[in-house]
Amino acid sequence: MNSTADFHTRPHRGGAIRSALRRADAWLDARGTWAWIAAMVAGFVIFAPLGLVILAWMIWGKQMFGKTCRHRGHSFGHGMHRHTGNAAFDSYKADTLRRLEEEQDAFESFLRRLRDARDKQEFDHFMEERARDVATAPTGDETPAGDEPRRGEH
Repeated sequence: MNSTADFHTRPHRGGAIRSALRRADAWLDARGTWAWIAAMVAGFVIFAPLGLVILAWMIWGKQMFGKTCRHRGHSFGHGMHRHTGNAAFDSYKADTLRRLEEEQDAFESFLRRLRDARDKQEFDHFMEERARDVATAPTGDETPAGDEPRRGEH
């Protein structure tokens, strides 16, 4: 008979599978996006549902949309802030990265203002149409002479 203590101390097969998947995930992460793409293509060639699972993990997991430049450091790769020992190059690199971040922030701000302007324009257009429709719509209080509603009609 198994007790609950035996159940909790016994190794589970699911744990070994999860551990292997974590190792594979870390291995592919260490090799970059191209490794993920190669794994997905190989998954489609070997067994189509496997390719779909890898694609789903790339999209909803973390690979495709989960990381942005700010979360990873920079899209150029890890170690962008390491010093090379060459002071002139390190200074140039720091200035260039700072300038690129400022340009990225300015561009994102521009896109935000552009979206806001488009939203405002669409809203103003909607309000103009609504005001025009309200102004041209009959009020419903007016009934032409002789067109009295008959009993049972609305």
